[in-house]
Amino acid sequence: MLMTEEVQEALDARRPVVALESTIIAHGLPRPRNLAVAEELEALVRSGGAVPATVAVLDGRAHIGLDKDQLERLATDESVRKFGHRDLAPAMAARATGATTVSGTAFLAARAGIRVFATGGLGGVHREWTETQDESADLLLLARTPITVVCAGVKSILDVPATLQRLETLGVSILGYRTAHFPGFYLSSSGEPVDWTVRTPEDIAQVMESKATLGGPDSALIVANPVPEADQLNPALHDRVLGEALDECRERGIVGQAVTPFLLDYLMRQTHGASLEANLAAVRGNVRLAARIAAAL
Repeated sequence: MLMTEEVQEALDARRPVVALESTIIAHGLPRPRNLAVAEELEALVRSGGAVPATVAVLDGRAHIGLDKDQLERLATDESVRKFGHRDLAPAMAARATGATTVSGTAFLAARAGIRVFATGGLGGVHREWTETQDESADLLLLARTPITVVCAGVKSILDVPATLQRLETLGVSILGYRTAHFPGFYLSSSGEPVDWTVRTPEDIAQVMESKATLGGPDSALIVANPVPEADQLNPALHDRVLGEALDECRERGIVGQAVTPFLLDYLMRQTHGASLEANLAAVRGNVRLAARIAAAL
């Protein structure tokens, strides 16, 4: 595992560090905007008083923190793959290069000693789970990884109530940041309640310290931070387009890992990019909050 000098020095000195995933750079945004967003997110971490640590695997080596050339490589090289935590060992053995998903980033960041990770939305239980048994690897990984994840909920294309039930079963705690409802990724609210609401980054840091003091299972803490209502996707438009996307998915027989990218791409095209803008607004808010949490520690 390789760290930039800046990240290593910050961790050694117990200064705040925030992990960032790299899938949004390589696969989540159109070029060349992806590189500009990657640089913007790192700048937001710095403006919050923390050190950014974008995570990726380059030529079989896990990197915690990337320099300018490495960020540009992820943003421009179309051969870059996507690695969840299950892919890391084969990727390292094959000297492959890939961007890390939520599970891959959380795993590597926690191993490096980073306590806070910012992302957009988590994976979860897929719709029609009773037939497909399709569930994101994020959930089980978070149940055994001690890291705080700041997110805007789970992607609204998923079965949100089932995902929340699964997280409860796995013992993963959820804090709603200034909200009594679990966010809906593109939407400020999924309509589902959360058990615990916190108001400040300091409140979250206190929960993290209490969790560490208690010991027990090494599970994640999810901080659910809703996208501002002014920046959310129009709820009526979201529901209509998502319904159309699900219908087309069934008609075309799209299943398994192909479902999520198909639905996300359909939403972006049919909302004329509005879903992408809501996604970015959510990510920016999560990165800002994550930096404040890391600083509060």
